[in-house]
Amino acid sequence: VQLQASGGGSVRAGGSLRLSCVASGLTPSSYAMGWFRQAPGKEREFVAACNWSGDIAGLSDSVKGRFTISKDIDKGTTYLQMNSLKPDDTAVYYCAARTQGALYATRWHKLQSEYDAWGQGTLVTVSS
Repeated sequence: VQLQASGGGSVRAGGSLRLSCVASGLTPSSYAMGWFRQAPGKEREFVAACNWSGDIAGLSDSVKGRFTISKDIDKGTTYLQMNSLKPDDTAVYYCAARTQGALYATRWHKLQSEYDAWGQGTLVTVSS
């Protein structure tokens, strides 16, 4: 299993970015996805997650109304659309996949311990 995250960069407050995470070595219907982030000096925290199809999703309170998670099953790619970015969103963003019990499952997962594969992280910097 390999997860490749991309799309990070530098943006001004109020701007937008779209992160992508390509999963290889996995059957599209067999894994749920999550996005987490780690800001400088802070612990890694949950951002967004979805089930195998992307039609059932959850977001942290800090990003609700601004971020959207989606999944393109055919491409094996999960996206994190980030709008109205704030300096507090500055962090390294990680995608993660959960394969255990995820086949056609109808739930998403919030805890880092529930994921068994992680991408390398992509840096998002938001300036004021």
